[in-house]
Amino acid sequence: MMTRPLGKTGFSIAPLVFGGNVFGWTIDEKTSFALLDAFVDHGFDAIDTADVYSRWAEGNQGGESETIIGRWLQARPGMRDKVKIFTKVGSDLGLPGHKGLSKAWIQQAVDDSLRRLNTDYIDLYFSHWPDPQTPGGGNAGGLPQPAAGRKNPRDGGL
Repeated sequence: MMTRPLGKTGFSIAPLVFGGNVFGWTIDEKTSFALLDAFVDHGFDAIDTADVYSRWAEGNQGGESETIIGRWLQARPGMRDKVKIFTKVGSDLGLPGHKGLSKAWIQQAVDDSLRRLNTDYIDLYFSHWPDPQTPGGGNAGGLPQPAAGRKNPRDGGL
């Protein structure tokens, strides 16, 4: 599969990224796994998700997509080395303090995403939206420092 450089991240990806916003509400886990397997089997290697996916569905709280991707990775040893994982922060998760791009929220959100994704690193971690409540519209403190034993996102953006 032909790959292309992804901006200034330092890594290259196949020309199509899988959008995981459908996981946990329009398709079930079994179908999600089958789609991810087919995607990788065809030579693609980048998966996009967000902490908020699929909060909007009745009975969901957000994080469902990341959780399904994490279970898929766990069920396929060695797969994490073959794919790039992109996830986002900043959308309203419906709880006080669980939105935006403040340094404190990003610190917690990255650890929550790492836990759900069942990985110790995120390849690209970025803002879903600008944050009018945070000076400069983003995280002035830079990339978050995850909990002990976990790695920083490899790259990030606002």
